[in-house]
Amino acid sequence: MKYTFTCIILLVAQIIFGQGKPVSTRKDSTFDRAFEKNVEAEFDAVFNQAYPINSPGAAVLIAKDNRILYRKAFGMANLELKVQMKSESVFQLASITKQFTSVAILILMEQGKLSLKDSLSKYIADFPRGNEITLHHLLNHTSGIKSYTNLPEFRTKTRLDMAPDEIIGIFKNLPLEFNPSEKYEYSNSGYFLLGYIIEKLSGMSYKDFIQKNIFDKLGMKNSYYADAYKIIPNRANGYQFYEGNYENAEYMSVTIPYAAGSLMSTIDDMFLWNKAIYNNILISESSKLIAFTNHTLTNGNHSNYGYGWAINEIAGITTVEHPGGINGFTTSGIYIPDRNIYSIILTNLDDGKGPEAYNIKLVSTLLGKSITAKPAVTISETALKRWVGAYQFEDVVRFITYNKGMLYSTREGGRPIKLEPLSDDEFRFENSFATYKFSSENGKMKVLYTDRIIKSIGVETDKKPLAEKEAILLAPEILIKYAGVYELQPSFQIKIEMQNDHLSAMATGQPAVELFAEAENIFFIKEIAAQIVFNLNTDGTVKSLTFSQGGNKMEGKRIK
Repeated sequence: MKYTFTCIILLVAQIIFGQGKPVSTRKDSTFDRAFEKNVEAEFDAVFNQAYPINSPGAAVLIAKDNRILYRKAFGMANLELKVQMKSESVFQLASITKQFTSVAILILMEQGKLSLKDSLSKYIADFPRGNEITLHHLLNHTSGIKSYTNLPEFRTKTRLDMAPDEIIGIFKNLPLEFNPSEKYEYSNSGYFLLGYIIEKLSGMSYKDFIQKNIFDKLGMKNSYYADAYKIIPNRANGYQFYEGNYENAEYMSVTIPYAAGSLMSTIDDMFLWNKAIYNNILISESSKLIAFTNHTLTNGNHSNYGYGWAINEIAGITTVEHPGGINGFTTSGIYIPDRNIYSIILTNLDDGKGPEAYNIKLVSTLLGKSITAKPAVTISETALKRWVGAYQFEDVVRFITYNKGMLYSTREGGRPIKLEPLSDDEFRFENSFATYKFSSENGKMKVLYTDRIIKSIGVETDKKPLAEKEAILLAPEILIKYAGVYELQPSFQIKIEMQNDHLSAMATGQPAVELFAEAENIFFIKEIAAQIVFNLNTDGTVKSLTFSQGGNKMEGKRIK
């Protein structure tokens, strides 16, 4: 019965949403030989280096079918109290929450309370263009609704307790960034709206719905909707890395992430969660396959996202996965349906990197298809400069430049990223699995960009970068008066420092960048196409700065 129903549902889904690629969940009784290898020491070395004993830490669990292969904790759960991390430690899941929100929607669908074709206007009647946006678009990040977490005013509200409709009001009337199904663009707003819809249909709060229909049903006794006041046994404290030091994470009201990132759990409970997904405990096989489908856009390209799971690959083997990041915590979960392999890493460190790269390396090793990066090589200046130029990709131009013996790739409006040579024509992005493979065809250069499942080709173009502004020289006595700390929002500051004969700016959690003067009180930042204007009092002293980028402006008062 279930098999027949699966076929019908998938056919309907493909008619409604376009021909997507469902991820197979076939059971494979053959135990991959890679699992028989003794890799424990190798994994221990990786995580002991990444999360040393006196730093914020991580809990790691890897499973095959119903058997846990690896389960360990590293580093500290609380630096101030010197509490070691435990495998039972509780972490914020951040965006892995979206899997639970997706399944909650599918539960309601199977109860007959909604259809994935339902328009947003059915639930919020006055939502602009809500008749064009469906639940499918919200689940799949193809709605075009701007993510509220990307709005300049977002940081001013993170400490406030706000009702869902208040937060919806922040982004509700903004114009769509594209027409529904036209593009994929990750949007926390879509999943926030799904939480609101869950509440309207169930008559329960999102928190209570998840607790009753998922946590209680699966015996996830150490999973919670985040609560800053509740006593939660084994809760790990969250940390951020700033200017070379660990700090307690900036406070955020749990009402802000809501259905897009509010849940907490342990690696053991996440193992229960993934077993329930594999065994169809919460939703049917047919619903799961829709959630794991790599849906198509109107241009025929794949979105590389299902419902709450990103669709990717490791060494050619399909994965469904999700990373997460929120104040003080980063996470990564990778599931391989064909092999029933699950790997989850939860950390209490927000360092701008996260554990995803470790997870990918770990899983690839277990598959016996290690994607450990090739070692970088040294090639001649002539070989490097051969690839310098501009390359037109589908929706962006990337500029390849040469500087001091290295190539750099710069996306329009972005900052240069160093390219490490692997051969004369292949380069790896620094600290990344992404690569460029250059070639020449009919006298014209082209480059293949590959980042696991994502592949795109850039063709040589004569387009030039935007003309660089002319920088002027200012005397040190003028520059020094701008040095100080400017607070744009609570716990978000820009530190201005003198370095030799120029100024540098360092925003919270970001590397320092050089400032170039275009007027006595106006400076620009080359890497990110941004501007800083220092605002003066009548006596000539500096009272604040205004940071501008991409049409957005933020003012920060001088506090030091």
